Amino acid sequence: MRRFSAISRVIAAVCLGIFLGLSASGLTAWLGATVLQAQAAATQGREDVCVRPEPGSVVPEPAELRSHDGILETDLRILDQKLPDGSSRYCYLTPDGKPSPTLRVKPGDQLVIHFKNDLVDLDATIDTTISAIDRALAGAPICTAKKSADPCASGAMTPVSTNLHFHGLTVPPVCHQDDVKTSIQPDDAPFDYRLRIPDDAAPGLYWYHPHLHGFSKTQVLGGASGALIIEGIERADASLPGLPERVLVIRDRDLVHPDALPSRSEPVMSKSQLDSDGDAINSGTGFGKPSKDLSVNFVAVPYPNYPPAKLSMKPDEKQLWRVLNASAITYLNLAVLVRRTPQKIGVVALDGVPLQFDGSPSPPVQWVEHIGVPPGSRAEFIVEGPPAGSGALLVTRAVDTGPAGENDPNRALMAITASTEASEPQAALPAYAEPLPKPSRPWLGEVAPVRVRKLFFSEQQENRNDPNSPTKFFLTTDGETPKPFDPQSDTADIVVRQGDVEDWIIENRSMELHDFHIHQLHFELREWSGIQVNEPFLRDTVNVPYFNGRMLAYPSVRLRMDFRDPNIVGTFVYHCHVLEHEDGGMMGKITVVPRVTSTSTTPSKHHTKGEL
Repeated sequence: MRRFSAISRVIAAVCLGIFLGLSASGLTAWLGATVLQAQAAATQGREDVCVRPEPGSVVPEPAELRSHDGILETDLRILDQKLPDGSSRYCYLTPDGKPSPTLRVKPGDQLVIHFKNDLVDLDATIDTTISAIDRALAGAPICTAKKSADPCASGAMTPVSTNLHFHGLTVPPVCHQDDVKTSIQPDDAPFDYRLRIPDDAAPGLYWYHPHLHGFSKTQVLGGASGALIIEGIERADASLPGLPERVLVIRDRDLVHPDALPSRSEPVMSKSQLDSDGDAINSGTGFGKPSKDLSVNFVAVPYPNYPPAKLSMKPDEKQLWRVLNASAITYLNLAVLVRRTPQKIGVVALDGVPLQFDGSPSPPVQWVEHIGVPPGSRAEFIVEGPPAGSGALLVTRAVDTGPAGENDPNRALMAITASTEASEPQAALPAYAEPLPKPSRPWLGEVAPVRVRKLFFSEQQENRNDPNSPTKFFLTTDGETPKPFDPQSDTADIVVRQGDVEDWIIENRSMELHDFHIHQLHFELREWSGIQVNEPFLRDTVNVPYFNGRMLAYPSVRLRMDFRDPNIVGTFVYHCHVLEHEDGGMMGKITVVPRVTSTSTTPSKHHTKGEL
């Protein structure tokens, strides 16, 4: 039987009441009973739909769905529930109830997801009822039967609307593939996502999550996210074949104990200051109440004592850890400590791309003592288990997010014990692998850009006399007036030609750290605040340092943007991946036009906007 949302039940009751000729008072009573029924129907059986492990539990491995004979096809639902403390959870579930499965595909595979929106919004039910009564009594035509709008064109943005974004994939930005304008409602039939993984796709870690403007933070913060792996990373580095691999998804969530005092092991601090969203502001010390709690594969590590999640490894065993920062807000700076001493970890890929790929001059492994992973980013690295009789700790070190940023302090995430009885991870890389083919095009860093553009992050308090008033967030092309992203506008902020390579200078004019991300493609970091770095690898997400109010120039990064792939022709977005900033308007729209067009010899105004 088809399941209707609570909102649909309320509207239907309004219509039936009018048909029966009920008076205003009778209609109100009729609606009151309907609201109770709708709430009961919406919550029936949902108390534990998004089950999570207890703090301090052993880290579970996400269920895996693998492609067979060139296709991975699955049903997937999104659900939500309200907890007694008022917080919300969101979860993706497979038909057998497994949460947030890891999707494993190969280059050239088809990925088909029959996606069902099963969200409810009890908070909106009462408001919807009142609105429905008012409109009914005013004679509004809410009872006209009509089909629900096409998810590809509806543009609906409500608390129960959702969609899927495949972060990092170089696939067409069109409906049924990777178009964030898609909006799926609870009363819609299952919506089919069908995309083909390119033959030349970089093997590595990607992810999927909702990307509905205005509601991305709420749904991702509630846990709606999962890993996606393109197989074949062992072909990029001769040291990888045969290694056990472990997927670790680090998420953030609202504090479980927001009123708790800091642990006695921390230095005495002044009371935490809160921003307009109620999050703890950066203390600048590495300590204090965090903005959000963190979890590892849904095992919460709550403030103030941070009981770490647990993991066992065989002594001295090497594993490939594939780590996704699926946080809505929180920056990570990961390190593995043995007896408080940082251990070397061997980074082999960032943001889904092996360090040595597509002609990049990087060595295949770079050994470091810590790795920064901003929201939305991924890092894949070799870890060696602690020696027998010892243990290790995965931690995130403090991140300085700026005077106006959230507090991301030092904290433990996962305690690692060495045990000869430790079970192996559920997946391992193939023991034999042919090397990747030689690149067919020049390394991105060796291609001269056809133009240089400048964009800038900025913020503004709605009431400049009230520091606790809501903040407006902007991502603006240089020369334009800052304004929040308008999802209803069909006008692109930037237009480029497929096949071109450009340099973008992203400037930060605000006093907090921002996290630049663009859909459909990767880029090379060329400069960091005027210092030439020419990173020999690719990213799709990068930090842009904050302005401290005393600098002579705004901090910036210079990125070499790769528009060469014909798969990316179409319209998509770029934004700050701190999701409350994105939801608040810190996003822009870009259109990539085909290489051969009638206007290809004469750049339009949008081709040259922001050009230096």
